[in-house]
Parts: sequence; C-alpha cells; structure tokens
Amino acid sequence: MASSASSSSSARVPAARHAPRPNTAFRELRGTLSPGEFAAAVRRAARDIGEQVSCDARYIGRVESGEIRCPNYAYERVFRHMFPDHSLGDMGFSPRESVRGRGARAQGNAPPPRAEPHHPVDTTEESDVLRRAFMTGGPTALAATSLGLAPARPHHRAGESEAAAVEEAVRRIRLLDDRHGADSLYQRAAQPLRTAYALLDQGTGRQSTADRLQAGAGELAISVGWLAHDSGHFADARSHYAEALATARVSGDPALEAHAFCNTAFLARDAGRPREAVRAAQAAQRAAKHLSSPRLLSLLALREAGGWAGLGDRRNCEEALLRAHSLFARGPSDADPEWMSFYGEAELEGLEAQCRSTLGEWGRAAEHARRAAALQDPHFARNTALFTAEQAGNLVRAGAPDEAADAGSRALGLLDQVQSSRIRGMLDTTARLLRRYERSAPVKAFLEHHAARA
Repeated sequence: MASSASSSSSARVPAARHAPRPNTAFRELRGTLSPGEFAAAVRRAARDIGEQVSCDARYIGRVESGEIRCPNYAYERVFRHMFPDHSLGDMGFSPRESVRGRGARAQGNAPPPRAEPHHPVDTTEESDVLRRAFMTGGPTALAATSLGLAPARPHHRAGESEAAAVEEAVRRIRLLDDRHGADSLYQRAAQPLRTAYALLDQGTGRQSTADRLQAGAGELAISVGWLAHDSGHFADARSHYAEALATARVSGDPALEAHAFCNTAFLARDAGRPREAVRAAQAAQRAAKHLSSPRLLSLLALREAGGWAGLGDRRNCEEALLRAHSLFARGPSDADPEWMSFYGEAELEGLEAQCRSTLGEWGRAAEHARRAAALQDPHFARNTALFTAEQAGNLVRAGAPDEAADAGSRALGLLDQVQSSRIRGMLDTTARLLRRYERSAPVKAFLEHHAARA
C-alpha cells in the first residue's frame, strides 16, 4: 500500500503538521463531571441504544485535546443520542469528509486532520461485530474477535499506531472483563501481551513513543495478570504483576508502579499472604503520593486494610478504612488513572465488606455487600455478581439462611453473562454451608439451581 504513493511524494516537502486544536465545545458538554464520570455516562448511553463502546477517561481526553477530530460511527451514534439537539459540528468535531476519504485527499500537500484511529483492535462497526460474536459463540468468541493485536513485524520499529493498538487492547480486556469475567479471556489475552513486549524489543524511533509503549505493555501485563488472578491461576498472576513492576521500574513510571503494587497487594491477600499484602499496598501508596489522585490513594488504603484484616489486626484495619473513606470523599480528579473506572462508591462498599468478612463481622459484611451490589453500575456485571455472592456467603455465616439463598440465587442468575472461577467458588462454599438448611424452600430452590448449573 505504501509503494507508488510514497515514492511519488518523496520529492515534495511535506507540510508542517499543526498541533491539534482543543475541542472546547465538547469540553463544555462534559460540564462538572470528571473525565472518568463522563466516560461512564457515555457507556450508559451506549447501552441505552444497543451500542458497545470502550469509552474511558483517556478517550475523553483525546477528544477534548483535539487529537480525535471526528469520532467513529459507533461513538457518533452515542453522542447524538446523548445530545440530540447537537450536530457533530456543534460538538466541536470536524466533518467526516474533511478527516478521511476523498475530501481529505483533495487537500493536496496538507496533511489530513487526525481522525479517530482504526487499528486492528478498533473498527467503525465494532459494536455490531462484538454483539454478533457474543450471540453466536459466547464470551470466548467475543474475546477472540476483539483482542487482536497484529503480530510484531520483523525489523520494524514500533510507532504511534502500534502504541495505540496496545492501549486499545488493554481497554478491550477491561471492558470484556467488566461484562463477562475473566475465565473466557485469560488464555486469549496472552498473545496480545507477547506482541506488546515483542514491539518493545524492536525499539522505537521516538522516546515519547517508547514511553507510551512501555506504559501500555505494563498495563497489559497487569490486565492479563488480573485475568489469571480472577481465574485462580495465582502463580501466573504473580509473574505478570512482577513483569509489570519491572517495566515500571525500568521506565521510571510511578503510576504504573502504583498499579502493579496495588494488584500485587490484592493477590497476596487472596493467596493467604496478608503481611505481603500490607507491604505491597504501602509501597503502592509511596509510589502514588505525588500523582494528585485522592481516589487512587483511597483504593490503595483499602488494599492495605485488606492485609491488616487478614492479619487479624482490627485497629490498623479500621485506621486504613477510615483513611480510605476520607480520601474517597475528596472526589474524583482529572489525575485519576483510567484503569480506576471501576472504583466508585460500590467498590468502596464491596472492599469494606471483604475486610469485615475477614474479621468475622458477618452481619456488617453482608450489609456492605448488599449496598455494593445495589450501587453498582450495570456495566460492571462481574462486580455485581461478585458483591451479590459475597452477600450470600456473609448472610449464611450470620445465621440468615433464607436471605443467603435469595442472594445466592440472584448471583447464580448473573453467571449467565459472567464467567469467573472466583465467584463460582464463593457460591460453591455458600451451597455447602446451606445444605444443613435444605428444608427451607428458598434454600432448596438455591441448591437445586446451583446443582443444575454445576
């Protein structure tokens, strides 16, 4: 594709590329919402009209900075649904014909304005493809369709398009995990990760591209590590998190380091190493202290609280929980990492529920888990199932078997769209604990439902 066009233009001096013009009109539409909150509103609007977009804070930032001059067709439909009285021009976007296609080529020597990139993991009709894949083949087919990252080409230096493709692969994994859980994604995600590190090994032409690719590869390692973690492959998860941490240290990236330590702390808690969980969470807080994100520090305080709970240290656990709530109350910030889109009031309640459960405070744990499930954005189907399963387990231990069975049945119903070994294991334990109450009608119904799924 680069043959005649590139050779014929080699004698011409290319026009200077102008810096993108900020999209102030779109920024005004966001109003007082943070980029992360506005991205969540975009995802909700997409669901209202049957679309599926992986919008996050970084995407909003790219639009507002002018990097994306015109959205792809899926985003256009969502934005028009959100703002029916606005045309694309009213939203600050350029006409599509001026960005790509015949109209853009007609501009001669002038470089075309930047359009939203369409690399191997992002197509204009992505939502239709994803829906068809899920309807015909379930989450596994969906993962295969949407996680493609073109293999690294031999003797080719990675550029901005490769860095963007790595970043988009991370977003796809997070989106699919939020909706469908980790089990169907874990093996599929290994190939994009290998490709990302192969691209790093090939080198880049610019330091800015290298930094972007380093950060993307590290985030991809964390995402794949989380899929392994949630699928019960703890050793694999530990290896992926260590790889991300090494990448962060090599590139001097404190945000990536904080994220890697955050997930390491969570894994250590689940693996029965609470003291390591405390140390990793504290290391994450040291890395994050200059990142200007109270919400990130709040989450890291909760990771520390989970470790203290595992050690049976109620006083330090309570102190960390209090710190987490205080930091959370400061509100969102433009500096909040995009991977934290899951962290809202529901997650705060859910993580406190886990601490209370570890301390044996079953009634308080059940109430926090109930609030977490009620507050959860429907987009995060996996977390809704998780919190509901936690509520069931806490209720049966608190001596409320009928309520536990009701919650367990709701969680089982959510497993039609979520595949998570972790959640299934929790419900297996709840079923075992409920067998002594099987004369109860709700309990009997739950046990039959559970047995049928097994």
